Amino acid sequence: MDEKTLEGIIIKGIGGFYYVEAANQTFCCKARGLLRKQKITPLAGDRVIISINRAGENTVDEILPRSNFLLRPPIANAGRLIIVSSVVTPKPVPYLIDRLTVIAVNKGIEPVVVFSKSDLSDTSQYTRMYKNVGIPVFSVSTVTHEGKEKLIKVISDKINVFTGNSGVGKSSLLNILSLDINLKTGEISQKLGRGRHTTREVELFKFREGYIADTPGFSALETQGAEAIPKENLQFCFPEFLPLLGKCKFSSCTHTGDLGCVIAQAAERGDISKSRFESYKAMYKQAKNTEDWSE
Repeated sequence: MDEKTLEGIIIKGIGGFYYVEAANQTFCCKARGLLRKQKITPLAGDRVIISINRAGENTVDEILPRSNFLLRPPIANAGRLIIVSSVVTPKPVPYLIDRLTVIAVNKGIEPVVVFSKSDLSDTSQYTRMYKNVGIPVFSVSTVTHEGKEKLIKVISDKINVFTGNSGVGKSSLLNILSLDINLKTGEISQKLGRGRHTTREVELFKFREGYIADTPGFSALETQGAEAIPKENLQFCFPEFLPLLGKCKFSSCTHTGDLGCVIAQAAERGDISKSRFESYKAMYKQAKNTEDWSE
C-alpha cells in the first residue's frame, strides 16, 4: 500500500479524529496505537508526523517536542494567550484576568489583554493597569472596529489562543478579525450575567503568518483548579514584582503580609497595582491550601 509521511499541525481534534494541516491540505487522522499505549493525547497546536495512504487510513505517528501546553484550554505550542474581557456585561473580573496572565507567564507564553465592547464604556481604568505592568493591552469594539488594526499587528504570527469567560464577546471579536472565521455568537443569560457557550472545542484557524485558536468560554470558578502553580513560583509570574524581589527584610518573605515586605509597601504607595497585589495574595493562599490538602 502506497504511503507517505508529512509534517503538519493539528488544527482540531474531535471524537478521536485529528484534523492535520500539512502540505497545504487538511487530513483526517487517527492516533497510532503506540501513542494511545503511551497515554499521549494529541492536542490542537501539536506539530506532528503523519502517515498518509490511498485508503484514507491516515495516522498521527509522532508528536514533535512541545514548547508548552495548556490544560485548559487544551492546546500546545501557544505563542500568545489573548485574554478577552468585557467592560460591561459581564463585568471585568480582575482576579480572572490576572490568573490567566500568570498561567501564561508561567508557561513561557506572552499574555495579551483585550477589553471588548469599548463602544459601550470607558476602558481606561483597566487598560492603564496592564500598560503599567508591560502587558500588551487593547480596547476593541466589534461595532466601531476601534482597536482592530492595532490588535491584528500584534497577532499576525505564532499560535494566538483566544480565551475568556463566557459572554465577553470573544466570538464576535474573532469574526471581525478574519473573514475566514465565522463563529456562532451567543446571547448573554439575563439571569446569570454570563454567556451561553458558543464554542465546543479548541480549533485553529489560519491567520496571516500564524493561527488563531478559539476556545470554549468558561466561568471564573473553572480556573481555580487549572494549571496549578507552586506558591513559591507565583512571585516570578508578576512582571512588576521582579525588580523588587530579594529586597524584602527577610529572604523567606511570601509577600502576603510579612514584616518588611517591599512589594506590599510598593502596593500601598501605589507604585504597583493594589488590585494585582490582591490577586497575587489570593492565588498564593489558594496554592498553599491546595498543597496543604495534598500533603
